[in-house]
Amino acid sequence: MTARHVPTRSEISEADKWDLTHLFVDVGKWQEDFAWLQRTYPKLQDWKGKVGESPRTLLEILEFDKAIELKVERVYHYASLQLAEDSANNEYLARIGQVQNLLTKINETGAFVVPEILAIEDEKFSQFIVDPALADWRIKLRKIRRLKPHILSEPEERLLALGGVALSGYDDAFSQLTDVDMKFGVLTDETGRATPLTQSSFSSFLVKRDHELRKRAFHQFYAEFQDHQYTLAASLAYSVKADIFRARARHYSSAIQAALFPDDVPVEVYDRLISSIRNNLDPLFRYFDLRRRALGLSQLHHYDTYVPLVPEIETRITFDRAVEMVLAALTPLGKEYVDILAEGLRGRWCDRYETKGKRSGAFSSGSYKAPPYILMNYKDDVFADVYTLAHEAGHSMHSWFAQESQPFQDYEYPIFLAEVASTFNEELLTHHLLKQTSDPKMRAYIINRQIDDLRGTLFRQTMFAEFEKIIHAIEESGDALTLDRFKSEYHTLLKAYFTENFVLDPELDLECLRIPHFYSAFYVYKYATGISAAVALSQRVLAGEPGSVHAYLDFLRSGGSKFPLETLKAAGVDMATPDPIESTLRLFKRRLDELEALLL
Repeated sequence: MTARHVPTRSEISEADKWDLTHLFVDVGKWQEDFAWLQRTYPKLQDWKGKVGESPRTLLEILEFDKAIELKVERVYHYASLQLAEDSANNEYLARIGQVQNLLTKINETGAFVVPEILAIEDEKFSQFIVDPALADWRIKLRKIRRLKPHILSEPEERLLALGGVALSGYDDAFSQLTDVDMKFGVLTDETGRATPLTQSSFSSFLVKRDHELRKRAFHQFYAEFQDHQYTLAASLAYSVKADIFRARARHYSSAIQAALFPDDVPVEVYDRLISSIRNNLDPLFRYFDLRRRALGLSQLHHYDTYVPLVPEIETRITFDRAVEMVLAALTPLGKEYVDILAEGLRGRWCDRYETKGKRSGAFSSGSYKAPPYILMNYKDDVFADVYTLAHEAGHSMHSWFAQESQPFQDYEYPIFLAEVASTFNEELLTHHLLKQTSDPKMRAYIINRQIDDLRGTLFRQTMFAEFEKIIHAIEESGDALTLDRFKSEYHTLLKAYFTENFVLDPELDLECLRIPHFYSAFYVYKYATGISAAVALSQRVLAGEPGSVHAYLDFLRSGGSKFPLETLKAAGVDMATPDPIESTLRLFKRRLDELEALLL
C-alpha cells in the first residue's frame, strides 16, 4: 500500500504552471516597481488642498493616482499569485506583507483625494464634469460623487486607511490555519491506496461510489475542524465585527446596506432571492429523495449528495481534454472569444494541479493589460472540475474583454457581474454535452451534474446568504456571536433547507466555520443571482435570438462602466424583478423531471 504523493512546485512541469513573467520577468523587476512606488507615492501630497481648484488640476491628480494604482495592482497581483502557489513560503508571505503595508501608507497619504472631490460645490462640480479634459473620468467621478453621504473627513479617512490591514487580519488567519496548519491525515481509497485527505482532495472522496469511504472522509475531515472550532469561530466573529464597524463608521444603516450600496443593488433584491428560494424548496426535497432512492440508501447524509447517480459512467478526463470540451461548448460566442481563450488555456494562463502548500479551490485573477490567470487544483476523476475550468474561464474572458475595451478606471467589473460570466459558460457546457450524446446513461449523468450545479449555486448559496444576513443582524442587535450561536443558527438553516429523509450529522454544523466566502460578507448571494442571470442570457444565445451574442459580448466589454443591474438589463435580463430566479427554478424542475424519467 503506497500513499499518493502531493508534489512540490519543483516536481511538476513548467507547462502545467502559470507563467508570471508576463507580470514581471523576475523578482528583481518586481522589486524595481516596488521601489518606484515607495519613492513616488509621497508626491500625492503635492495636490493636497488643490483637488477642486480646476478641471485641469483634478485631471492631474486623477492621472497621477491612476499611475500609482496601476503599479500597485500589478505588484500586488504578482505577490498574491506567488502566495497562492505556496502559502507556507516565507519569502512569498514577506512579499505580500510588504505590499499590504505599502498599500496602507499609500491609502493614508491619498486619503484626502476623495473627500476633496466630494467637497466641490454641486454647481462647480456640474461644470467640471462636462469639461472635455475630464471626459475619460466622468463615469468614475459620478460613482465617487454618489458615495458622498458615506465618505468621512480627511482625518477620519486617514484612520480607516491606517486600520485597513488590521481589520482584515481574520481572513489571513483563516487561510493560514485551514490551508497550512490543519492536517487531515490519510485515507485508504477503494483501490487500497493511501491518499492524503486535504482541503483540495476532500471533494474527490465525496464523489466516490463507496459509501463507507465517503463517510470516513466526512468524519475525518470535520474532526480536524472540531479540534479548531473555537479559533475559527473567533475569526468569523471578528470578521462580522469588522464589517459592522466599517458600515457604522461610514453611516450605513446596516452591514448589508454597506455591502450592496457600491453596486447600487437594493436590499430588496437580496431579500427577494431568499424568499423566492424559501418558497420553492419542494423540488429540492424531491431531488434529495430521488438521490436517496437512486443510491439505494435508507437515509441520505450530506456526504451522499455529491456522488454521481449514474455509476457506470467513467469520468476520468485529462486537463487537455477538459480544455477541448470547454472550447467546443463556447463556440456559439464566436471565433474571437474561442481563439483568445484557446491560446490562454493551451498556453500558461492556468496553474493546473495541486501542489504542497497551494491554495485550495480555484479562482481567476487579473490585472490591467496582463493575462487573466486561473488557479486550479484539477483532478481528472472529479467531473465537476471540467465545470470549474469553464467557470473560471468565464471570469478570465470577462477580464480580457473588459481591459481591452475600457480605460483602467472603468475596467474592473463588480462581483455581481463576474458570477454571470462564469456560470454562463457552465450553462453552455451542459447544453453542448447533452447535444453530444443520446445515450440515456450519459444524459442522466450530465443532467444530474446540472441539477447538482443548480442546487449548489442557487439553493446552497442562498442558504449561505441567509446565514450571513442572520449573523450580521445578531451582532448589530448587540447579541454575542459565540461558537454555539454560530452552530445553532446554521443548524436551523440546515433543517429548513433539507428534508425529513436527510440525516444532519452533528459535524455538519461546523460547515459554517469552513466557508472562505463568509470572510467576504454578502458575496455569496451573487452566485445565486449570477446563475439566474446566466440562465436567462444563455437561453437567449442558445435559442439564436437575433443580437443576443452581440449583446452578451457587449456585456463582457462593459467592465465596470455601468452599475450591475443597468448592465444586465442592457444585455437582456432584468434582475430587479423575480423573473430570472423563477425561470431558473423552472429549469431545475424541468431537469428533475427528465432525470426521474431516465433513472426510475
